[in-house]
Amino acid sequence: MDVLMLFVGQTTPTGGSPNAMGLFPIALMLGLVVFMLLSARSQKKREQRAKDDMYSRLTKNDRVLTIGGIIGTVMSVKDNEVVLKVDETTNTKMTFLKTSVQRILADDTAVLADKR
Repeated sequence: MDVLMLFVGQTTPTGGSPNAMGLFPIALMLGLVVFMLLSARSQKKREQRAKDDMYSRLTKNDRVLTIGGIIGTVMSVKDNEVVLKVDETTNTKMTFLKTSVQRILADDTAVLADKR
């Protein structure tokens, strides 16, 4: 009720002016929500840039993991497609969208080697 009276410009029933400190928690919560939304948005953009960078680095003979759990070796990279060799003995190849590649496994082994 005090918030409404503050916007209307009326006084409180006791005759005094509305307490501005009553608005402080609301303003604080609103500021926190805005900060969290902006933070989440920037993190999502950063993750998308990292994915786009990974897709641009895909080259022949890279070992990759798809989002379906298939591990294969890149045979060729086209505009939106990646051809993976998934079985060495039968020479089985499968075509995937670039966005189906979850990560490049060679990158993971390089990171592990650097940590040791």
